[in-house]
Amino acid sequence: MAEAKLFLDTKHSLAEGPFWREETEELYWVDINGQSIHIYNTKTEEKREIPVDQKIGAVILKKDGGLIMAMEDGIYETDSDVKAKVLLHSPEQDRPSNRFNDGKADPYGRLWAGTMPEKGSDDKGAFYRMEVDRTLTKIIDGIGNSNGLAWSPDHKYFYYIDTPTGEVQRFDYDGEKGEITNPHKVISIKDGRPDGMTIDEEGKLWIAHYGGAKVSRWNPETGERLEEVHLPVSSVTSCTFGGPERKTLYITTARQNLTEEELKKEPLSGGIFVYETDVAGARSYKYGK
Repeated sequence: MAEAKLFLDTKHSLAEGPFWREETEELYWVDINGQSIHIYNTKTEEKREIPVDQKIGAVILKKDGGLIMAMEDGIYETDSDVKAKVLLHSPEQDRPSNRFNDGKADPYGRLWAGTMPEKGSDDKGAFYRMEVDRTLTKIIDGIGNSNGLAWSPDHKYFYYIDTPTGEVQRFDYDGEKGEITNPHKVISIKDGRPDGMTIDEEGKLWIAHYGGAKVSRWNPETGERLEEVHLPVSSVTSCTFGGPERKTLYITTARQNLTEEELKKEPLSGGIFVYETDVAGARSYKYGK
């Protein structure tokens, strides 16, 4: 049985949104509830924590070295040290219980990010696209919990998870126009809830199972589950490929909502885990021109 190993015993409340910065060999991620950005340099083993002043669903590296942050009340732009941040968009002031959740840059440098209600199971979230000129467009409304996203290696398809549906949707993706069309279900998950997601160079999806203690690999063409990577913690949130050959799968986890009894059984909850794969993963894209 394939098993992930503990990489960093961080005990985060809700670690999420990992991505790999190739030129510096650094892993970035956020602790949403901890209101912080984390950076780990795999060469020097130096770990940085950058506090922010609200919940942060995702951080995306800009091509100029700055950062885009999808946060509780909107999308911000900032420098690499988060010294001064500028609010670009606050599209959901009419939905004060919502916050931004997962987000990524696409192969053409745009930002895609979605929202979720903090409480309840209403489909009050939405999914947005921000162009490199900072124009924001609502793409989908009526989302329960906007989560995993990935683009196929040939840039023909976009994959998306709205967690409460238990499904992965595939869209036709027009990279030149930034349009997604023709959605249909390609994967259904029953063991835990599908959360964050990444893709490898063979076009296979790697999906975190929140409440399912695993990451699974899937063929989106057939809907077949190909592989499972098990973790000693139940709340698995997301994953990304890194390392010199992009064959190290970095996996984030959470410890929020676990009882003291559950935490005794899962003391490593909230840690960062790794699994060495046989296939190279897709690059983490950056925002901007």
